[in-house]
Amino acid sequence: MTQNLLPDTALAEALSRRIHDATADPAGGVTREAYGPGERAAHAIIRDAAGELGLPVHTDPAGNLYVTLPGADRALPRLVIGSHLDSVPQGGDHDGVAGVLAGIAVVAGMHRAGFVPRRDIVVMAVRAEEAGAWFPFGCPGSRAATGTLPRDALVVPRMDAPVTLGEAMRAEGFDPDWCARGGVELGPHNTAAYIELHIEQGPVLEAEGLPVAIVTGIPGSRRHRFARVLGEWNHSGATPRRYRRDAAAALAELAYRLEQEWIALEAAGRELVCTFCVLATAPEAGFTKIAGEASFKLDVRSVDQVALDLLFAALHRLVAEIGERRGVRFELGPESAGTPTQLDPGLITGLHDAAVAAGIPCRSMPSGGGHDAAAFQKAGIPSAMLFVRNQNGSHNPDEGMRWEDFAAGCHVLLRYAMAA
Repeated sequence: MTQNLLPDTALAEALSRRIHDATADPAGGVTREAYGPGERAAHAIIRDAAGELGLPVHTDPAGNLYVTLPGADRALPRLVIGSHLDSVPQGGDHDGVAGVLAGIAVVAGMHRAGFVPRRDIVVMAVRAEEAGAWFPFGCPGSRAATGTLPRDALVVPRMDAPVTLGEAMRAEGFDPDWCARGGVELGPHNTAAYIELHIEQGPVLEAEGLPVAIVTGIPGSRRHRFARVLGEWNHSGATPRRYRRDAAAALAELAYRLEQEWIALEAAGRELVCTFCVLATAPEAGFTKIAGEASFKLDVRSVDQVALDLLFAALHRLVAEIGERRGVRFELGPESAGTPTQLDPGLITGLHDAAVAAGIPCRSMPSGGGHDAAAFQKAGIPSAMLFVRNQNGSHNPDEGMRWEDFAAGCHVLLRYAMAA
C-alpha cells in the first residue's frame, strides 16, 4: 500500500480554485471575513470535499470543522493537521487555506491508498484566525476549541459593524455560550499533536531557494492601536518654530528614533520587528495648518520577550523626552500584548527528519506572524509548523505560492503522519 501512497495535491489545487471562485472580492483578491459569508463558503467547500471522500465530519460549537481519517487504534490521542480559512480584507488565496488543503491532501492520499494510520488523523479548519482584521482580538476559533477563549472576548465589537464577536458567532449558527462556559473540544487528553502548514509571509525561503522551513517559534507582541499625539493647531506661515507644538513633527521624530533603538537592539543580537502601521494627522488638518493632533498604530513583535520589553522601555523614554521638548502630549492608550511561543522540540525534530527522509531541503526559522499553533501549544497540545515558500508576501492579492513547493510540504507532512 505505501508504495502508491502520495498526497493528493491535485485535489488540493482544485479545492483552492473553488474557494477562490466562491470568495473572490470584486475589489481584488479574496475576502473571507471571520464569522461571515466568505469564511462560511470556504468551510462548506471543505465539508463537501470530505463528504465526497466518505470521511466523517464534525463541527464544534465555535464553528471549527474537523474531517477525520479513522486510525487503527481510535483510543489513541489524535493527530490534528490544520489551519484557518478566513482572510484579511482583499487577501490572497493561500494564507491559512494552504494548511487546511495540505491536511486534506494527506488524508485523501492515505484513504485512497487504503492506508490505515495508527491513530486518527484529523484535518481541522479553524475559525477566525484573522479575526484581528475584523475584531480587535486574534485566534478566537483555536482558543475556543481549547477552552482558553476569555469570556470578555465574546463582547468585543467588530471594528466596522455594530456586532460583537459572540453575536457574529450566533448569527452563523454557533454557540458562544459554550465558549463562555469554557467548553473544550481539543486538549492534551485527546490530542497528541497539532501541525500547521502555512505559507511563509516573508521573503526568506524565496531568497535562499528553499521550498520549506520548520518553524521554531511564534512571536509575541506588544501593540498600541489607538495612540495619539496632542499638540496645538496653528497657522503654518505665521508661527515660528520655537512657538510650535507640532504633533506631526513629534510623531515623525518618535518613529525615526524608535527605529534607531530597533537597529541598536539588532546589533546587540536581539531579533524583533517594529512597525508604525499608521502615521496620520487628524481629519481637520489642512495645507496651511500646523497639526494639533496626530495618531499612530504601533506593532512590535519578537520571539524574544526581553527584546519586546527593551523596545517598549525605549518607547516610554522617548515619549516623555519628545513630549517635554516639543510641548506635546503622547497618549498611548490601551496596550495589547501576547507572549512568545516556542513550538514543541520533539515535533520540530520529527518534521526535520521527515524532510530529510523525503529528500526535501529545508531550514529552521522563527515565524514573523501569529498563528493558531501558538494557541494550541499554550493549551498544552504539542504543536509545530511548516512554512512553504511564497512569493510576493502575504495579506495581499498577489500571494505566489508554487504548487510544487506546496507538494514538498505535503510530502513532509505525509511522511510524518504515517509514522505518528
